[in-house]
Amino acid sequence: MKKLILFLFIAGFLCSCLKQEENPFFSEFDTPFQVPPFDKIQVEHYLPAFKEGMELQNMEIEAIVNNPGTPTFENTLEAIESTGSLLDKVSSVFYVLNGSMTNDDMQKIAKEVAPILSQHQDNIWLNEKLFQRVKAVYEQKDKLDLTTEQNTLLVKYYKDFVRRGANLDEEKKTRLKEINQKISILTVTFGENVLKENNRFEMVIDKKEDLAGLPQAVITGAAEAAKEREYEGKWVFTIHKPSMLPFLQYSENRALREKIFKAYINKGNNNDELDNKDNLAKIAALRVERANLLGYKTHADYVLENNMAVKPENVYSFLELLWKPALKMAKGEVKELQEMISKEGHDFKLQPWDWWYYAEKLKKAKYALDEEMLRPYFKLENVREGAFSVANKLFGIQFIERKDIPKYHEDARVFEVKEADGSHIGIFYTDFFPRASKRGGAWMNSFRKQSRLHGKEIYPVITNNGNFSKPTGGKPALISSEEVLTLFHEFGHGLHGLLSDCTYNRLSGTSVSRDFVEMQSQIMENWAFEPEVLKMYAKHYETGEVIPQELIDKLEKASQFNQGFVTVEYMAACFLDMDWHTLSEAKEMDVDEFEEASMNKIGLIPEIVVRYKSPYFNHIFSGGYASGYYSYIWAEVLDADAFQAFKETSLFDQKTAQSFRENILERGGTEDPMVLYKRFRGAEPKVEALLKKRGLN
Repeated sequence: MKKLILFLFIAGFLCSCLKQEENPFFSEFDTPFQVPPFDKIQVEHYLPAFKEGMELQNMEIEAIVNNPGTPTFENTLEAIESTGSLLDKVSSVFYVLNGSMTNDDMQKIAKEVAPILSQHQDNIWLNEKLFQRVKAVYEQKDKLDLTTEQNTLLVKYYKDFVRRGANLDEEKKTRLKEINQKISILTVTFGENVLKENNRFEMVIDKKEDLAGLPQAVITGAAEAAKEREYEGKWVFTIHKPSMLPFLQYSENRALREKIFKAYINKGNNNDELDNKDNLAKIAALRVERANLLGYKTHADYVLENNMAVKPENVYSFLELLWKPALKMAKGEVKELQEMISKEGHDFKLQPWDWWYYAEKLKKAKYALDEEMLRPYFKLENVREGAFSVANKLFGIQFIERKDIPKYHEDARVFEVKEADGSHIGIFYTDFFPRASKRGGAWMNSFRKQSRLHGKEIYPVITNNGNFSKPTGGKPALISSEEVLTLFHEFGHGLHGLLSDCTYNRLSGTSVSRDFVEMQSQIMENWAFEPEVLKMYAKHYETGEVIPQELIDKLEKASQFNQGFVTVEYMAACFLDMDWHTLSEAKEMDVDEFEEASMNKIGLIPEIVVRYKSPYFNHIFSGGYASGYYSYIWAEVLDADAFQAFKETSLFDQKTAQSFRENILERGGTEDPMVLYKRFRGAEPKVEALLKKRGLN
């Protein structure tokens, strides 16, 4: 009997070891540049790797806590920074892929892991002995001979411990853990519901007359979508933006425009199994309770303490500075669009679902320009190469496509990024087309961040995701001007990750304050439509003809068209975010009433709907932008001012480009953002450049 038990024990042990060997996360990735081996990673590998990663990190933390030596920067801060490599490895791959190609099994894992991971992180941040070691080093920091980056790491870790509850008593620590776990589950559920809402609506058209006004490419795309869904001989439109926006821009059928628009703005608010009102009300209330526990009046006070804005009142003051001129401009645009409606012999009042349609008509009337004139010159591959060329001319870097590197989806493309001298910088994935398994919008992620702790150079593996117009009717992907800007924007984030030159993972790449991180992406948008740059990439997809000067001139003249609308719908979302997160009482609010009061307070006009209504506001209830959605326009002040440094010299001035790379892109979060900015620009940014750019001055 003993022999049998021993045999079973050994067999179980060997089986466990075999499973570990089969799990690619448990060994170094045997791939070019150690990118994830996507062809070998299976869904069943994630959970064991998460659990093993947490267990290993716990052991690493215990070793630090039980170190009998006096706490030093090396044996405490650098030691903490070195923990959790397996957990970081599996987390990075899982969460990138859960955003870009999820499925039911992935979502199940996300829900299962969320509370466990939350508890694991709390156990580290609330570890009293670990905190005391960090505190001991922090209290003598002025006597230590630390580099700027080391000092920043020490200060950030110390503040993180305090901000995560290290100074709380045991009862409050227990409650904090409960709150964090609840929030972790609710935010995952919120995001899943939005994804399902994006995918479930379809507007099936079976009468050809209902396609009136739509460009042929849009009709062809809708026919292909119908065929994929087995609606032979029909046309399908969805609320994914590459499908919805052209419909809103061109469809002459006002009732159908209203139908698809209302489907979009009612996501998560249909009183069914995907309704998000209860989820977000709970998230907002729990965030207030957590902030109060930690000694802050509101969640916004808690978040902004680490941002450039510092305080909620600074954000509100900044938003109000721009809101008044933007709202005035939008009201003028309403008047123009209403006049166009009247000239056509209609007597209806302009509604939100009419805006895109009549704005497109007005743009054509005022500037002899519409989106379909531009699309043939915006072949996706050409635009991407245009962004690469800008980076090459600015920084000398090269993007070389690699066919021998694993990729996670057939839509993805893989590029090795090199310095001018051929030395390796990193790997860059692009994944630009929508699919049911991908969340909406566009974003940058890291499969692996750059670092060089203990002298070991870790090269970054970066991704750009988008939901751009797909190839249709035998034509290549021809994207809109807005999608062109989005591609350049996300590429800017990509460069921030790729060109990072930091020692510590905690500070590298895009690990900067939320209202600074968008500056590095938005500045790239400035190059997209510069005439010199357009002539580099905007070539007709059939003839190869460079975009004519006439079109460039029209594009330039129309650059401030509709900016009232664009600014107001975005800024309304900024106010909504701030209003949710300046609540000071941990009370679940009626979502519809709260949002209506928020929009009434700023005087949002009925012709414009806030860009993200609360039940599908992923940025703040499922992403990392709570109390930070204002960051895009805050950073636009920085990027508009920073781009002037190039305009004052030349578009590709090498000295300016090198300074921007060295002082902004390479430095990550190693110093205060304003210190970095002033080192590049020589002074703090001025808001005038933004007002001029948007025509708000």
